[in-house]
Amino acid sequence: MKTHISSVLLTILICCTSLTTFAGIARVENGTLRGSVFDKETGEPLIAANVILKQNGQFVSGVATNVDGLYSMKVQAGVYDLEVAYVGYQKKIINDVEIKPNQVTTLKLLVAPATQTLECVEIVSEKRQSKVAMSIQKLSPRQLSAIPGVSVRRKNRRNKQKQKQQTPVQTSVTPRPKPVQKVPTVGGESDIVNYISHNDDNHVEPASTEQYDAIEENPFKEVKHAPLSTFSIDVDVASYANMRRFINNHQRPPKDAVRIEEMVNYFDYDYPQPDGEHPFAIVTEMSECPWNDKNRLVHVGIQGKEVEIKKLPANNLVFLVDVSGSMSSHHKLPLVKNSLKMLVKKMRAEDRIALVTYAGNTRVVLESTPGNQKQKIIKAINDLNSGGSTAGAAGIVLAYEQAMKNHLKDGNNRVILATDGDFNVGITNDNDLVRMIEEKRENDVFLTVLGYGMGNYKDGKMEKLADKGNGNYAYIDNISEAKKVLVTEMSGTLLTIAKDVKIQIEFNPTKVASYKLIGYENRLLNDEDFNDDTKDAGELGSGHTVTALYEVVPASGALEAGISKPNVDPLRYQTNQLSEEATSDEIMTVKFRYKAPKGKVSKLITHYVSDRPVAHDVTSDNFKFSAAVAEFGLLLRNSKYKGTASYDQVVHLAKQGKGKDAKGYRAEFIRLVEKSELQSE
Repeated sequence: MKTHISSVLLTILICCTSLTTFAGIARVENGTLRGSVFDKETGEPLIAANVILKQNGQFVSGVATNVDGLYSMKVQAGVYDLEVAYVGYQKKIINDVEIKPNQVTTLKLLVAPATQTLECVEIVSEKRQSKVAMSIQKLSPRQLSAIPGVSVRRKNRRNKQKQKQQTPVQTSVTPRPKPVQKVPTVGGESDIVNYISHNDDNHVEPASTEQYDAIEENPFKEVKHAPLSTFSIDVDVASYANMRRFINNHQRPPKDAVRIEEMVNYFDYDYPQPDGEHPFAIVTEMSECPWNDKNRLVHVGIQGKEVEIKKLPANNLVFLVDVSGSMSSHHKLPLVKNSLKMLVKKMRAEDRIALVTYAGNTRVVLESTPGNQKQKIIKAINDLNSGGSTAGAAGIVLAYEQAMKNHLKDGNNRVILATDGDFNVGITNDNDLVRMIEEKRENDVFLTVLGYGMGNYKDGKMEKLADKGNGNYAYIDNISEAKKVLVTEMSGTLLTIAKDVKIQIEFNPTKVASYKLIGYENRLLNDEDFNDDTKDAGELGSGHTVTALYEVVPASGALEAGISKPNVDPLRYQTNQLSEEATSDEIMTVKFRYKAPKGKVSKLITHYVSDRPVAHDVTSDNFKFSAAVAEFGLLLRNSKYKGTASYDQVVHLAKQGKGKDAKGYRAEFIRLVEKSELQSE
């Protein structure tokens, strides 16, 4: 009996030993590779770039980068060749990348844009067309079809089983190009994008149909005839990001795309927070004008009270997304989806989000959903696909209906429209659209407009909608800008702290002969509108700053400037007697009117400015940097008022006023100016 037990125990021991040995042989040591992929020239993250690992030329593993350009993959420890593939960019290959067991290997990858023209795209996919469009960097099938010699064919999808074996989209060029190079798309997708790049002197770019409202630049006005300057404030910043897009694409922006006030207001300024009864602080500063040393530059800054995100009222948001055919390219709908997902990640349980789309028709993709149900919301966003005509007006009506259906009495009710502005079905007249938006704002539902894309961009239409919808307007040219607008500055974007905000400045004729408001051409008001509470004006969000600049001709320099002095002969039929205040040291008075977000009666703030200019070398960073941005705008517009403005002076001023620049926006501005100067040579 003892012998039998011993035999059994010995057998068990041998089996356990064998299993342990086998487990040791079968165990695989893994390591992690992670990092980021960025554009080598602009420093922007590349979304959905393919990071691939190979051994002996064979594919082993791969992932696609996320919205921040980040990637991570776990693979068996070993030595690999790494490849980064992104359409429109040069392929990057790094040999002998060692991934050690149980360790993290980090690689930050910089990829250079391709210098050659993408001529032919052939897509083989078992996914939907829109999934493939995300992988095409330069041209969508629709854009390719606009090029002579290119045809686009979409195959029928009636048989779903057959669809997996066929090509939903094929683009071909006659004559046939050379054999193409295959680039596998990884990260869970089975799409394959085949492309070939080479120079083609006969390549024709599709004609641009972008539209911008004409801007007639403000002239100098004589104080004796026009002592008051009245305008609506503007915190829209779309013009700056759009201008950046042109310069980064090695193009000079159209003159009317450059709105100087939006360029200046793109940046935050170090103004003091308000501490009185009003949610605003007003600061002023004056020195010599950088581009005309005989004149002065007056800087007027307004700081709105900042509300912490955790103290924001509940949000009732309706995403209104244009999913028409014009939104198919990578810098439109795919960027829209990634933008909205970043905002969703910051939403709270008390917030509610609905999703409405429009193309040939409109539909509610997602009923109003609590902000903590993020997976449900993000799935609805991921499922968006483009195609069809653009019934934008019908979409706006449906979005407002959804906002009113879930209206929060004490909350922030807002429609967020994401589009390229190319409406072509339903109400297409700008004035009719504006009137409809004006009606909806009376229900305390505000409108934020996010512009995307290029080629058929309708800037003027979107600016009007945002202005009349008591909201703001931004242009999203990359994922970093989306993060700035919808994450970093979310409280200001979503929470309006004042509406119908107006500014009126009265100049003292004994101090100022004439003045010129820089920018704000499409925000000018009649002088009597300032006290008229029925007149619509701009809105200001939490923590927003507003900056206005005036170039003024001192009364002492009026003769030299060719302007008559204010001590003219008395008028025959009117009195021309100066007040006692005119003999004081005041150069101007700044008056500021605003209403509470749901208020009907405006409140007034008055600020007096003394005639005490400071030397240029002791002006603040606020003054120097805002002056640099304004001067750059004058150069881009080739303004007749640009005086001695130069790129060198802009860069010099901007560097002097760069300040802390924690987010790097001012450093980016300096790079844009330098790049623009090279392009202008």
